[in-house]
Amino acid sequence: MATEYLTKEGFEKLQGELDMLRNVRRKEVAERLREAAENSLGEFVEDPEFEAAKNEQSFVEGRIKELDIILANAQLIEDKKGRKKSDVVEIGSKVTIKEGRKKEEEYRIVGAAEANPREGLVSHESPIGRAVMGKKEGDKVDIEAPSGAFSVRIVKVS
Repeated sequence: MATEYLTKEGFEKLQGELDMLRNVRRKEVAERLREAAENSLGEFVEDPEFEAAKNEQSFVEGRIKELDIILANAQLIEDKKGRKKSDVVEIGSKVTIKEGRKKEEEYRIVGAAEANPREGLVSHESPIGRAVMGKKEGDKVDIEAPSGAFSVRIVKVS
């Protein structure tokens, strides 16, 4: 399994989700399954409530396995305070970019498991992340995105 790069906050968030799934959701789903089994009178085949509970149980157990794997293969991204200053974009960097006359946008480069562009967290595997990795302030970068190609200038790396 590949290394999963996570910030300390991202690791703690995923660990919290895992704990909640194991200690709360698992019990809730088991109770829902038990109630559905009692109400179905042995006719599980066509009981939509029982089927929905089984699907939910499958989802919860799948997510638990997924989180176990992610956390077992996690490599924590150090804050800039804890690592030497780098003037190039790397995993953990905050990078400010500007496209043409649009306003500047700031992103933190993180691992795929933690990525959430709406929160400013961009995966190093995403089109933007791949394009800016290894680049410096002032560099012009061409980005090949699913919506089309565009160019940005790296304004700041921190």
